Amino acid sequence: MAFQSLTEKLSNAFRRFKNKGKLSEADVKEGMREIKLALLEADVSFKVVKEFIRSVSERAVGTEVLESLNPAQQVIKIVNEEMIALMGGSQSKLTIASKPPTIIMMVGLQGAGKTTHAGKLAGMYKKSGKHPLLVACDIYRPAAIKQLQVVGSQLDIPVFEMGDKTNPVKIAKEGVQYAIKNDFDMVFIDTAGRLQIDEVLMEELREIKKAVDPTEILLTVDAMIGQEAVNVAQTFNDQLDITGVILTKLDGDTRGGAALSVKYITGKPIKFVGTGEKLDMIEPFYPDRMASRILGMGDVLTLIEKAQEAFDEKKAAELEEKLRKSTFTLDDYLDQFQQLKNMGDLTQLAGMIPGVKASQLKDAKVDEKQLAHQEAIIRAMTKRERFNPDILNASRKRRIAAGSGTTVEEINRLLKQFDQIKKMMKQFGNSGNSKHGPYGKMRLPI
Repeated sequence: MAFQSLTEKLSNAFRRFKNKGKLSEADVKEGMREIKLALLEADVSFKVVKEFIRSVSERAVGTEVLESLNPAQQVIKIVNEEMIALMGGSQSKLTIASKPPTIIMMVGLQGAGKTTHAGKLAGMYKKSGKHPLLVACDIYRPAAIKQLQVVGSQLDIPVFEMGDKTNPVKIAKEGVQYAIKNDFDMVFIDTAGRLQIDEVLMEELREIKKAVDPTEILLTVDAMIGQEAVNVAQTFNDQLDITGVILTKLDGDTRGGAALSVKYITGKPIKFVGTGEKLDMIEPFYPDRMASRILGMGDVLTLIEKAQEAFDEKKAAELEEKLRKSTFTLDDYLDQFQQLKNMGDLTQLAGMIPGVKASQLKDAKVDEKQLAHQEAIIRAMTKRERFNPDILNASRKRRIAAGSGTTVEEINRLLKQFDQIKKMMKQFGNSGNSKHGPYGKMRLPI
């Protein structure tokens, strides 16, 4: 999980401050040394670490901290603020052209996820009402065009291609013209990559840039390569004057140093982060939220946004009414479980909850097979059985087990879990009296 090691090491450094009633300059200096080592081990650029420690130290030895009643909290606050500033301060949104189409040129090395993230971005903007087109300009990598077509078909987004014998510059120009004629308001150009940067690659990219005058040039960088990610970003920026970065594979066991270094070194913001392999696993990059995750404070805002996207308001209101009347059924249980799954990787979601340590989630795995079995069991029941599971006798359970490819033991386990959840929800129902009903505006995913 991204930043796991960094988060733990920073927590240890902060613990040094918490043990002090008052801080001396020597205490601050020793704590900063631990923070410095933690950042360097996370593959943050030495130049960035040096400047960061200097900024934090200057503020931490001021009267604001040394004379504070709770100096530890003041230091953490300063580290948080400086980390946010280091990553750009605020979210940097994608520029939308005043006259369509908005042209996004995707660049990067092979293996960074450029083609997949061209699709992910197009899919994200399609959901917001845009009409995107993908353009296949990578004629060199075997099956690159086919890969983009597969991604496009999964997202129901058209792909413009002219095969692998046409010059990429011509494909890009023709693709933009096709978009204009067919009322596409966004064009995502998937360009070729290399295993390493070379002049031939850069010259082709410069020619494409000159030919289509892109609104944005987004560099896709693999966070797993650590410090090298910053070197790649610097070179691409020097050659193409990129407008932003997409940092991929932040869901892996990465040191995360690139997220803290890219903006400072290149002057160009991280605009999006890839958080998994699925085509909806991409997020806008918010420096304040990322700093909060790194410092182990969770990311409640992103968690809420994911819940709002996944949960149906009408169904949520119906659920609230059923809970109030104690008519929660196995159909409702299944429906809520499906909505929770729509929010994304459950382990990642848990990591956004304040106070949940990454180390606690290291070996946590959601058993997809067990979830599928539970769904099969419920679907194998009759409507009457789902409404009133108390009627499930031994013969009914044997029939359901045969129909769902499961066992009677799994059915009993599901029924016990369902009964526990009903009792828990009943307790929630008896505990509140807000104007929104006993549950307030809270929605209880299960």
